[in-house]
Amino acid sequence: MENKYEVSSLILRVFLGLTFFIHGLAKFQGGIDNTVGWFDSIGLPGFLAYGVALLELVGGIALVLGLFSRVISVLFALLMVGAIFKVKLAAGFLGNGQMAGYELDLALLAMAVAIAINHSKAYSLDQFIFKGKETENTRSLN
Repeated sequence: MENKYEVSSLILRVFLGLTFFIHGLAKFQGGIDNTVGWFDSIGLPGFLAYGVALLELVGGIALVLGLFSRVISVLFALLMVGAIFKVKLAAGFLGNGQMAGYELDLALLAMAVAIAINHSKAYSLDQFIFKGKETENTRSLN
């Protein structure tokens, strides 16, 4: 491992991936139909619940493994922006006593953006699979 910078990116990537994986798993274990109903109740098409739960589940695993980390992180960031503005903003930063606030969503958004910007190459499948391609792309930009 190269430096502290890579270690910190690795930590963010793994914990962000685990967090989203667990949230996606909970949606399926709790009965995805409940999530579909909740989406309908807040004015979102219910079928989006499947996409969100699948993104969280599969994207979380991919992030832990370091596979397509930048793409997954951007998708997670967009998901958090949607959650904050559609669901949590009205409850405030810390919540309103009936619903949690957007502090966790904002922290997850910040983590996702950091990974999207910095990339996390340490112990990643991206680094293993695309090893030579990144070097070629970097040379062509210089």
